[in-house]
Amino acid sequence: MNVTLENLTKVFPARGKKGSGDVTAVKDFSLRIPDGALVGLLGPSGCGKSTTLNLLSGLLTPTGGRIYFGEEEVTRLPPEHRGVGLVFQNYALYPHMTVQQNITFPLENRKGKDKLTKKEMADKALEAAKLVQIQDLMDRKPKELSGGQQQRVAIARALVKMPGVLLLDEPLSNLDARLRLQTREEIRRIQRSTGITTIFVTHDQEEAMSISDLIVVMKEGVIQQTGKPQQVYDDPANLFVARFLGTPPIHVFDASVKNKTLYIGEAPVLPVPGAPDGPVYAAVRPEGFVPEQEGPLVCQFHRVEVMGRDVSLVASHPNCQNTPIRAIIRAQTDVHAQDGRVRFRLDPGKVFLFDTQTEARIRF
Repeated sequence: MNVTLENLTKVFPARGKKGSGDVTAVKDFSLRIPDGALVGLLGPSGCGKSTTLNLLSGLLTPTGGRIYFGEEEVTRLPPEHRGVGLVFQNYALYPHMTVQQNITFPLENRKGKDKLTKKEMADKALEAAKLVQIQDLMDRKPKELSGGQQQRVAIARALVKMPGVLLLDEPLSNLDARLRLQTREEIRRIQRSTGITTIFVTHDQEEAMSISDLIVVMKEGVIQQTGKPQQVYDDPANLFVARFLGTPPIHVFDASVKNKTLYIGEAPVLPVPGAPDGPVYAAVRPEGFVPEQEGPLVCQFHRVEVMGRDVSLVASHPNCQNTPIRAIIRAQTDVHAQDGRVRFRLDPGKVFLFDTQTEARIRF
């Protein structure tokens, strides 16, 4: 099912006489989500991503704008009539019910032609449990399950009614790192096998980039950039997006452009044809630093860190806003540090320029 949001806005009024003013949680949010896509709403805490999800589910009513599921406008439709499945961060399982009872609960209130027999409900519950691979746990109660198993029960409960849209609110944040990795792959597998249009909220950029068809980067209720994960990483629209995506984070230098050349400090480090003269922020991805004996960027050398498959050359530079610099290099690279210094050549495909006032991208 296609999902379309048109100029969606949500304003929360100030509370009480001493309130600090209305809060705009979502502002003029427009997005079209293709049928069967998995879309990640990504951003820091307070950016409006969960509010957007709650507007989609019907738990909140927008201040302005419209929501369409397919061709049907659902902006004012109650949650129970929207045909959505919702998985909460805290799972929200009923502790006194078994796994089977938790999964079948959404089916029990169906009436009229949609009413199901107990056998039909049990069959649908088993089918949903098999999707998330918990069919052997149907008689257990939530307290007898691990965190990952509880999360699967919550997903099965959302899937049992075969919703047109599946909404996941920070679904992995309560799991440990290894289980989070495993469960996010399960979410992707389940989504592909069902073909349900899925929207999930996360602040974890690695999580969003690893399984999403599209990511939507948000800041203060406003969409900053939408696109395929790798495309957004390789071509950030502004400094916020460049900073938010990437581990280790991008390194931002106070720099300037003179005569089509990028200068960091007094050193000319890269030709930038087409860029106007003046101060800029020069942002370099960790993999954009190439150690070279005659490289133009001279940094203070600290150490080499070996982190499994990754090798980081740790350095610093007085013009770098976020230190230390962690340059990702190949394990077999020879590092020539002389007098406590190391020199780099910059890969132009991993260097981005931004306006110092607007933080918008300057292309070269």
